[in-house]
Amino acid sequence: MRVLVVDDERNYLHEFFDKTVSQNLELEFSYFLDDEASILSFVRNHEVDYAFLDVNMPSVDGFRLAGSILSIRKNVKIVYVTGLVLDWDDLPPSIAPNVVKIIHKPLDAMELSCFFSILTNEARRLRAMMFGTFDCFMGNIAVSFSSSKAKELFALLLSMRGKTLTMEHAITCLWPDKDLDKARILYRDAVWRLRSVLKEIGFDGVTFLKGKIALDTSKIDCDYYRFLDGDHSLFQNDFLSDYEWSLPLQSRNEDLIKN
Repeated sequence: MRVLVVDDERNYLHEFFDKTVSQNLELEFSYFLDDEASILSFVRNHEVDYAFLDVNMPSVDGFRLAGSILSIRKNVKIVYVTGLVLDWDDLPPSIAPNVVKIIHKPLDAMELSCFFSILTNEARRLRAMMFGTFDCFMGNIAVSFSSSKAKELFALLLSMRGKTLTMEHAITCLWPDKDLDKARILYRDAVWRLRSVLKEIGFDGVTFLKGKIALDTSKIDCDYYRFLDGDHSLFQNDFLSDYEWSLPLQSRNEDLIKN
């Protein structure tokens, strides 16, 4: 999970944040002074999950900066770190829905540590990248699938966004040219391998039933889902391109961009 930190007191914040989360491997911090052009360039080229912003900075207003960040990546969560007397009623309506916390200076190590514990738990959700090369991560560690078909089966399940995947549909997509009996054997092998991988990484968001697989999407952080929810900055022409069954989805993605 990437956390953007912006303040005109960069050295103080850098030291304070690093001491508070020095052992945390799930959170990646990027620090900026109040240089709006550099900040927005970074946001355009990197996924950002949280932005910690001051309100009153010499070169940029924190409210305006939040609006500019959200115009690029609409799902960024905003945390204000300020010495001002700031309340929720003071937030501009355009950014208020994305503001998740207000932290007042001087910073309290315990308060910040507790909040980062919440972020750490969130970062431990399975992260799926479906645009570009399909990969999954737990924290910053890539998930290693034991077979290409187990990985493809999981990609198919993810593409359904919570709808139940039946064995019949999986066979149609993954083994269209195989004899049905042979395809069922291959399906069961892929399911077994997928279950083993998910158990190994401690991910409990998939339910395996007889001839069916269901996904709890609340336990997934997925670029494709955020794209479908309106963050079109995530769009790439390469969407699960290794899998022929994904072609109709790619066409739908292109239609969403056009509209």
